[in-house]
Amino acid sequence: MWAGQCGGCGDWNTLEEVVVRATPKSSGGTARRGAGAPARSVPLRDVTAPREERLGTGINEFDRVLGGGLVPGSLVLLGGSPGIGKSTITAMALGNMAGSGRQVLYVTGEESVAQVRMRAERLGEGALSVPALAETDLGSVIAAIEAERPEVCVIDSVQTLHSAELSSAPGSVAQVREAANGLMEVAKRNGTALVLVGHVTKEGAVAGPRVLEHLVDCVLLFEGERERSYRTLRALKNRFGATSELGVFEMRSGGLVEVEDPSARFVGEATAAPGSVVLCAMEGTRPLLVEVQALVAPTEVVPPRRVANGIDRNRLAMILAVLSRHGGVSVGGADVFVNVAGGVRVDEPGADLAIALAVASAHRNEPLTDTDGKPLACFGEIGLTGELRYVAHAERRVAEALKFGLNPVLGPQIKDAPRGMDMKPTLRSALGATRKGFGVARAAA
Repeated sequence: MWAGQCGGCGDWNTLEEVVVRATPKSSGGTARRGAGAPARSVPLRDVTAPREERLGTGINEFDRVLGGGLVPGSLVLLGGSPGIGKSTITAMALGNMAGSGRQVLYVTGEESVAQVRMRAERLGEGALSVPALAETDLGSVIAAIEAERPEVCVIDSVQTLHSAELSSAPGSVAQVREAANGLMEVAKRNGTALVLVGHVTKEGAVAGPRVLEHLVDCVLLFEGERERSYRTLRALKNRFGATSELGVFEMRSGGLVEVEDPSARFVGEATAAPGSVVLCAMEGTRPLLVEVQALVAPTEVVPPRRVANGIDRNRLAMILAVLSRHGGVSVGGADVFVNVAGGVRVDEPGADLAIALAVASAHRNEPLTDTDGKPLACFGEIGLTGELRYVAHAERRVAEALKFGLNPVLGPQIKDAPRGMDMKPTLRSALGATRKGFGVARAAA
């Protein structure tokens, strides 16, 4: 029976469809919980945990973000905006694995098999050897996985699956939860690594119920701008690896190509113009050099605009406040635009100093360069009292900058500082150093 209003609280559109399955009765004719023998716990030291070999996808950047490859029996949720390359990267991975002799399966609910073939033709012969199934019925998909027993299976996408036991539309909370539970059971039972392709909301978060992210073992987010060629893959959750790793790809006519040295790409495009600095960032275990750009323009709009691409907007607001209070740089009557070039997103606190210096440089209309005229490299966290605070892996950040001839690197005061680093205790002293130049601070390479 359909109902739109809750009989208890009187609210509308709050009812949710839930499947209630019959509980098997005990021999005494009752259906109460706990009628059987109680389960016994086992100390973890007595549990035998066989070390299972990870399944390599043949894409090094993908494997590194996963923590070394796919774990048999695991569930991976891959989210990203439309057209970003989710289907491309999964088809490439399955093609590589099929070429190495592994059993794979590609289940598509958004396209026909003929459409999948058209896309696979540009990815090479390996992608054309992948078995594909166009199906949206959850029971049929589970039956196909049970029959073919693939080592890796891609579901594109989980929001298109529907269960015949539910009358709600595909993509609803109840349908997505039912599909995730059913797929999780068959994955754990057969040892199949499942990659669930998911949609995202307009804010960029993974769409669907939050329980979907709790059920899976790994949540990956594929980011980037469709107008640009660079794509980044990062882990938001990973039970079998780090959540701070970043993979960088470039979209070309033949599919996605790994960018093994993204710092070289981004530094090569950096300009020594006002409002531009190079950030020495850390993404997981990899040091990454990216260009941070700022533009400060007078405006009559009240309040002035604060636009941030690639960084958190609230973080930008905090840095502008510290700049005004402790750095003597007031931009209260101007629009401020900050962008991380290349479509990369940086969330670590070590980006604070680069943002502050880029805004100050744009405000003064003075370029920030090192002794060789190259863009200034820097890193460091800014406290609310204007001090520069320690961030991890300073030696690796500096070494990456020196590799590209960026010397010296401006940063906070740390113990046992690496060679080639110019340390400043406060934001005000760092701003003063950029005006005096770095001739004395330059270290031997």
